[in-house]
Amino acid sequence: MNAAEQARNIEVASKIAAVVNLFKSEFPDAKVDLKPWMNDADTRELVDPDSIDIGFHFPGRSRWLQSRSILIQIRFYQDPVEGYQRAIGVEAAGYDHTGQQWRFSTVENWDFLGQTQPAPESAQKIKHFCEQIFNLFNQSF
Repeated sequence: MNAAEQARNIEVASKIAAVVNLFKSEFPDAKVDLKPWMNDADTRELVDPDSIDIGFHFPGRSRWLQSRSILIQIRFYQDPVEGYQRAIGVEAAGYDHTGQQWRFSTVENWDFLGQTQPAPESAQKIKHFCEQIFNLFNQSF
């Protein structure tokens, strides 16, 4: 779900802002998009209500990231018994004008898959960014 729609209280809004700052600390040229999903019936059907989705766009195609835009989806689990919510995974995908170039998931093996892949240094930055997301959201939500 669009990050802008998930910012329902000051705690979540602050954590979303922290995620943006963490990404920009690794990739300073990125511009943030807190509403990466269109608001139409087809798109709303595909959107995960238990996620925070943020887009990042670069001025041109980043040769280090092999993409022009990156979509980040932070997935959550709400424990029905204990009542806590925690981050259980981060999905990332890099896009350019031809479509998806690569994808990355912390749910799987923390590997990059796709037509192209980020340069090793940029791949490490994305992995570090994901580790920071887990630290941020799983301290207390």
